[in-house]
Amino acid sequence: MHLIRSFFKKRKIDSGIRYIDLDETDSTNSYCRDGLNVNPEKGMAAPRMVVVSTDFQLAGRGQGTNSWESERGQNLLFSILCHPVWVPIATQFIISECIALAIKEVLSEMTSDITIKWPNDIYWKDAKICGILIENKLSHGQIKDCIIGVGLNVNQHTFNSDAPNPVSLAQILGHEVDRQTLLEEIVKRFDLYLYDLKNGEYGNVAGSYANSLYRSHGFHKYKDAEEEFEAAIIEVEDDGHLILRDREGRIRSYAFKEIEFIIS
Repeated sequence: MHLIRSFFKKRKIDSGIRYIDLDETDSTNSYCRDGLNVNPEKGMAAPRMVVVSTDFQLAGRGQGTNSWESERGQNLLFSILCHPVWVPIATQFIISECIALAIKEVLSEMTSDITIKWPNDIYWKDAKICGILIENKLSHGQIKDCIIGVGLNVNQHTFNSDAPNPVSLAQILGHEVDRQTLLEEIVKRFDLYLYDLKNGEYGNVAGSYANSLYRSHGFHKYKDAEEEFEAAIIEVEDDGHLILRDREGRIRSYAFKEIEFIIS
């Protein structure tokens, strides 16, 4: 059983979305994974979405074994628990596209040069401003639970970890940003994208994602298990594979963690 240390600040129900704000927890994804924490109180209708945010994570992590650096109370650390049972398992990567687009579009209203680095990091120019970790629980051929963990650098001014290229909104804009307003705008935008999926608008989502990709044009440096090479992005397939064409015209297909972007 994972360690849970949390102190409630407030709860609210809004249009079927339940917000839980914590001072501290091990990780918001773990908090969502423990169903006892997010189940509705007796007599209350089950929300269609739960959003858990915290000022500080004791064990925040990124993809794989990576950790996520964040000063207490400075950034947005949150997880969204939803149940997109209508999304086919074979195309579940579309959920990753939706949350990445939601964040990208909200940030793009505040500054330019925001893109999505495949599969779902959010970049400002060549610097990383946001990471996303998605965990899906499958049952009876459906996506029963989807937990989306987000770490978004908002008001932190100094980064001390060995992360190669972090940046925050405050560093970009020159002033601090209200984190709660930012959170609610992202959730609202993501909810609209889920509505699009429910209405079968997969092509629009995939098209917007493709148009928002970091390095969507031209040849750039990459590295796989065998070599470093230059290639151009052709597409991202429905299952999330990145398709590249190298200088020799060869088509290369990569799953997550099989390819590294060389950023100088």
